[in-house]
Formats: sequence, structure tokens, C-alpha cells
Amino acid sequence: MKKKIAAAALAAGLAGSGGAQAFEPENTLYMDLTYGRVVIELRPDLAPKTVARMKALTRQHFFDGIVFHRVIAGFMAQTGDPTGTGYGGSGQRLPAEFSQAHHLRGTVSMARAQDPDSADSQFFICFAPEPQLDGQYTIWGQVVQGMEFVDKIKRGDADPNGIVAPPQDKIIHMQVAADAKP
Repeated sequence: MKKKIAAAALAAGLAGSGGAQAFEPENTLYMDLTYGRVVIELRPDLAPKTVARMKALTRQHFFDGIVFHRVIAGFMAQTGDPTGTGYGGSGQRLPAEFSQAHHLRGTVSMARAQDPDSADSQFFICFAPEPQLDGQYTIWGQVVQGMEFVDKIKRGDADPNGIVAPPQDKIIHMQVAADAKP
């Protein structure tokens, strides 16, 4: 009962803060950064397999403590690699789930190598619209609250390609909203 009340209260808060979407606790992530909480609306309508995997990893606390290892000013912030190098992952590759959705400010999308089916656990959040990525990367979420906290993440050097050395900002804790304690 408490979860339902908390979910209703948050739904009212999101609606009151400009969010037009209905709040679905099972399809919402809370990503806590040093600067504050980022709320991500999941998009199973666009990428059901990717959303299921990201929720499973979140429930395993996989992302807790993982750094933002690549951050390019005006472009994106990338995380999800447990090694912090950009070469690690969870060990399970995901099939591409490309869609007609657009990479806008706050879009959450899977990072990958050249192979479209090489995404694993690394993802990025766009700082600005990035139409050149549309149809080439799996979009699985949208920041609906707390983008100002993402904006505070330390940027990497332009050379080499936004690598943050040493990485300092990290995901303190990530959880599915349905699992959050009131």
C-alpha cells in the first residue's frame, strides 16, 4: 500500500513539474548522482529487450558505483562499464533495437562498437539533440527529471575523445522506482 501511495505522490509531482507522461513505477529508474536524483522514463515500447536487461542489471545493483568514463561537452555522458575504461560490460550482448525515435536532450541510449548487436551495459545520456545518432543506436529511456544533475558531470578532454581521467562522477545508486522504499 505504501508503494502505491508513494507512486501516486511521485506521479503527481512529475505531472506538476511539467512531465506529461503517466508515472509507471515498473518503467522508471532512479539514478542517484552526487548532485541529486535523475529520473529516467523507460521506453519498452521502443526497446523491450534492452529495457528488460537494464532493469535486471539495475536490480542486481550492477550500476551502483560505476563511473562516467567518457563525457563530451555538448554531446553526451557515458557510463555502464564496471572497469571504468570503456572496454567492459556485463558480458551479455544485446540485439539492436533501432527505432524511429529521436536522440533529444536527455535521451538515454545504448553505447556499442561497430557491430550494431554489440551493446551490453554501457549507455549514454545526450546533453543536446543528436540527429546523426537516430536509427543507429538503441534508445531505451528519457530523463524526465534531474537533467540539471547530469549537466554537472565532469567533462573529459576533447582529446582523447572525451575520456575522463581520472573519472570522478559516478552512479551512487540506481533502482527501479517500483522497488524504491518509501
